[in-house]
Amino acid sequence: MKILPVNPTENVTPESLRAFLAQCSALAQAAGRPQLVSISLAVDHLDPLAVLESIFEPSELHFYAERPAQGFAVAGAEAVLEFTATGPGRFTAARDHIARVLADTIAVGPLAEPFAGPHFFFANSFAHESTADAPFPALRLFVPRWQVARLGDSTVAVANLLITADAPVELIAAKVWKAHVKFRAFDYRSAQRKDRPSAPKQAEEIGGDGSYQRGVSQALQEIARGDYHKVVLARARRLTTTEEFHPLGVLNHLRQHYPACYAFSIANGHGQSFIGASPERLVRVAGGRMHTEALAGSAPRGGSASEDAAFARALLLSEKDQREHRLVRESIARRVADLGLKLEHADQPRVLGLANVQHLHLPISATLPADVHILDLVARLHPTPAVGGTPREPAVAAIARLEPFARGLYAGPHGWVDHRGGGEFFVGIRSALVDGRSATVYAGAGIVAGSSPEKEFAETELKFKALIEALTNS
Repeated sequence: MKILPVNPTENVTPESLRAFLAQCSALAQAAGRPQLVSISLAVDHLDPLAVLESIFEPSELHFYAERPAQGFAVAGAEAVLEFTATGPGRFTAARDHIARVLADTIAVGPLAEPFAGPHFFFANSFAHESTADAPFPALRLFVPRWQVARLGDSTVAVANLLITADAPVELIAAKVWKAHVKFRAFDYRSAQRKDRPSAPKQAEEIGGDGSYQRGVSQALQEIARGDYHKVVLARARRLTTTEEFHPLGVLNHLRQHYPACYAFSIANGHGQSFIGASPERLVRVAGGRMHTEALAGSAPRGGSASEDAAFARALLLSEKDQREHRLVRESIARRVADLGLKLEHADQPRVLGLANVQHLHLPISATLPADVHILDLVARLHPTPAVGGTPREPAVAAIARLEPFARGLYAGPHGWVDHRGGGEFFVGIRSALVDGRSATVYAGAGIVAGSSPEKEFAETELKFKALIEALTNS
């Protein structure tokens, strides 16, 4: 990536902007290829979700993620560059594509600031392949035309442009200047309030009543004969409402009620959005360090402090849940063993309390070798045993056989890669695909020896309840 010594916040005028873009056009002509031009601005406090509400268009791609407890929010909209891939090598193909794009990128602005510079936003299906009629491809990444992000008290706005040798510099400069002025003093009055629809008038179990219990029973038989140790089986329910879902209306609820989770919305530009509040980080890379986590085992929240503590203690003492968690931790270690990482973590998991459920949780970190890319980690860690199973191959094959629906983006890895090779990916659980007046909601549970169809069904019911309350005014 070429970094030009241009400060877009000093002595900026329409004339200087046109001159800069003309210089980029000349560089594109010299290279014989279009150049991605990324202009970053440090701006006064902006709320990324409020900005997205103001510029939202159902016909455009968007990506939004926020984790209030971590202090960040990022929004990107409209694709200036897009790339799709399928098959087992999809993450390697994405890594190579990012390297090619960055080789033809010109960046200016405060690039040391968090979320400055070009970012590549990802939506990935659980499976390596997707059907032709699926709402999302197996892997899609895009560079947004407009990006706004906040980390702590730092806010950065980014404009990304694709400049060719014969680019209409005057027209592009006028559009960028208009955006520059807008982001300097953003007027939120153009945003309209987005309410959630009323309670569902219809809820349909995909696969039919009893299908989940039968799938769990079959999985327990396969575990007993040694086909695999653990498999995560999910349910899908299709909700129908009288009013249309709006992803940003749901997001406003999720960000307030689930501050420890990743509240997210990923739109495909055809009116469908994948939204949710995920408690699970897949991997984060920053400052030469990788961070992941083992998350497994579940217990409800109590109605009082004493009841809540009793549920947490039972979870910590549960042989079945501790065994399930140990399988996850050991699987992570095996999957990254060839990268030479020295994993660092506590001896025992602790209880992570969310709004409606508690999990066994263990943060894991390591120093990352210089030649290891975040997408190398994504390729190895996905799917985690918390959403797939272990051993991975027979468990994933069992999911395809025992679940009566295609998962799509459910339980897939979603996130971003920055121009430094860092980034963050979360697992798309506690989620739904919304499309007009319908929403397909997903919830799963880990099946190991000792599981029972009735208890696992009850766990998914608990997760569905929280999702439906988030999606609707029920």
